Amino acid sequence: MSKRKYFGTDGVRGEVGVAPITPDFVMMLGHATGRLLRAQMRNGKRAAVLIGKDTRISGYMLEAALEAGLSSAGVDTVLTGPLPTPAIAYLTRALRLQAGLVISASHNPFADNGIKFFNGDGDKLSDAAEEGIEAEIDLGLRCVPSGELGKAKRLNDAPGRYVEFCKRAFPSELTLRGLKIVIDSAHGAAYQVAPSVFHELGAEVVSLGASPDGMNINKGVGATHPDYLREMVLKHEADLGIAVDGDADRLLMVDAAGHTYDGDQLVYIIASHRAAKGELGGGVVGTQMTNYGLESAFHKRGIEFARAKVGDRYVLEILRQKKWLIGGENSGHILCLDRHSTGDAIIAALEVLRALVERDVSLADAAADVTLLPQELINVRIDKASPWADKPAVKATLADWEAKLAGHGRILLRPSGTEPVVRVMVEAEDAALARQGAEAIAAAVAA
Repeated sequence: MSKRKYFGTDGVRGEVGVAPITPDFVMMLGHATGRLLRAQMRNGKRAAVLIGKDTRISGYMLEAALEAGLSSAGVDTVLTGPLPTPAIAYLTRALRLQAGLVISASHNPFADNGIKFFNGDGDKLSDAAEEGIEAEIDLGLRCVPSGELGKAKRLNDAPGRYVEFCKRAFPSELTLRGLKIVIDSAHGAAYQVAPSVFHELGAEVVSLGASPDGMNINKGVGATHPDYLREMVLKHEADLGIAVDGDADRLLMVDAAGHTYDGDQLVYIIASHRAAKGELGGGVVGTQMTNYGLESAFHKRGIEFARAKVGDRYVLEILRQKKWLIGGENSGHILCLDRHSTGDAIIAALEVLRALVERDVSLADAAADVTLLPQELINVRIDKASPWADKPAVKATLADWEAKLAGHGRILLRPSGTEPVVRVMVEAEDAALARQGAEAIAAAVAA
């Protein structure tokens, strides 16, 4: 398998001001992408690209750099301003554009940023397409003549278009009237659209995390900080809470009692309801990180289950191969391919709410049949060049714990595609044992 220099599991990401997230490189990234898109056009047609972003202060700088790079390659740009990542996927397809680019580092702190890519069908790029962009970068900047430079314009009604798209995903005969829902937008890309979607479908909405200042995205709020949502659901005596991350492709929910539901449980609610209605359309795809308890629950219901590599793009690949519709990650990336081409927190939340409304049950009732095994996850910071996997201590500790957990748990070690960390995950029937195993293996990796 070839190694990409810049692309990780979801585009290019890193700390702003540190390679590759610098203005000069991002301009070159835009130029390389533009050169490839321009080469694909026929009959003298011009290529055009949609550019969206989240609310990070660095988005202004990187948006300008991307626009300059694409223009220098002779490609037009359409700018949306802050908008969820899945909204860019939808609008790229709806506007018949050649690609969509999102300036976001998703759930990371504001000091990070990155570029995510969609093709004209609203799908994440293949490994081969990313390798093609990297090869084009190596050729350097070759600006087109002045008369062929790309132009830029704003799409002023982008938020409204996306709100209507989301509302169409919810059955017209249903309503959220009578439900009080807390919506935490993480001071991120969904701060305008998420509250509007649920309000316009009839819910009483309490809006949180909807005052971005460029530096507070994901800071103590959103899907990566469920304690705040839990606190606010209880304070406002709401029926449930919905939290998304900075670019709104990740979902977490909280019930009226303050219990948190992760991606595995939410996928179960969606898939089991669809199966009961005869609408599942095959099986369900998870990842290497998916809790074994979810796989077991599907097995008991006679629902097929498959695992993909970590990353929603790999979940999508397996779904497409098997021609299934539903998949997701325990982190909250959930795909419903008959609703959208990519993971979408708002669409996924509406699918969960559909199940609750149609069955007239609570989140707790809908997820009652799935029991998740205790899972301990530790992120170990490493030097990117560290040969951590070859350390004798790592191999010995791993072998020891695999023997201890044989038949009663699971171990997964994997380098992150977005951060300089190794993720150590241990699953066991006993929480203390899972924690002990994860700590032992993490210590060996860090040594």
